[in-house]
Amino acid sequence: MGKIFIFIKKLFCSQKEKGSLTIIAVGPGDPSLLTIEATKALKKSKVIFYPISGEDKGSNSAQIVNKFIKKKKQIPLIFPMGRKEYDSALIWKSGAKKIVDYINRNLPVALLCLGDTSIYASSFYLKKEIKKNYPQIKITTLPGISSLSLAAALGDFQLIKKGENLNILECPDDKNQFLNLINKQSKTVLAIMKVGKRWEWVKYALEEKKILRKAILAVNLGMENQYIGDASEYLSKELPYFSLLLLRIGLE
Repeated sequence: MGKIFIFIKKLFCSQKEKGSLTIIAVGPGDPSLLTIEATKALKKSKVIFYPISGEDKGSNSAQIVNKFIKKKKQIPLIFPMGRKEYDSALIWKSGAKKIVDYINRNLPVALLCLGDTSIYASSFYLKKEIKKNYPQIKITTLPGISSLSLAAALGDFQLIKKGENLNILECPDDKNQFLNLINKQSKTVLAIMKVGKRWEWVKYALEEKKILRKAILAVNLGMENQYIGDASEYLSKELPYFSLLLLRIGLE
């Protein structure tokens, strides 16, 4: 009877311990903004994959959850971040294979995503690659607090009101495109992300339209050097990567 019990126990455990992937949104920067579901998933995961922008770069997403993953296996993945020097298709294919290799060892694997999993999330492309080539893999996606939501809360800014539209977009590449975009809007809230090095001419464009003082600028939300407030009061000529503008055009 003892041997039978041990065999049944081993069989049950082997069936229970199946590999899986959980894509975990970790919020915009402040560890206190992690969801309860995210912390549970982090504790259960054995292997943690996280994005980096280059071989010698750190990871904001890994730093946010550092206390939960200290004793876990951590594996960085280079993400193209829109840069032309990287072959995106090759990166997603290679990253998906690395993740699946660990899942096939019957390990619970997590992939970290900064912010939310549905707003400019590079994890989407890895998820798409895995679903396409490894359809047997179970994938769970956990949403998180977005930089948009945090910026609106800290800036006392209503993201959308009755009768308005909300337009979330990447910053255009030049001033004329930006002005054309603004001229076409009516009763619209613009959430302009990835302003970065374009900030100098974006600021002048907003001044020309006399709407700079109506814009809320959010920089490095949830991080030590956070700025949230009137865009006209931010004096630097450049913005870091983690920055966005909130602007209401039309009725107040």
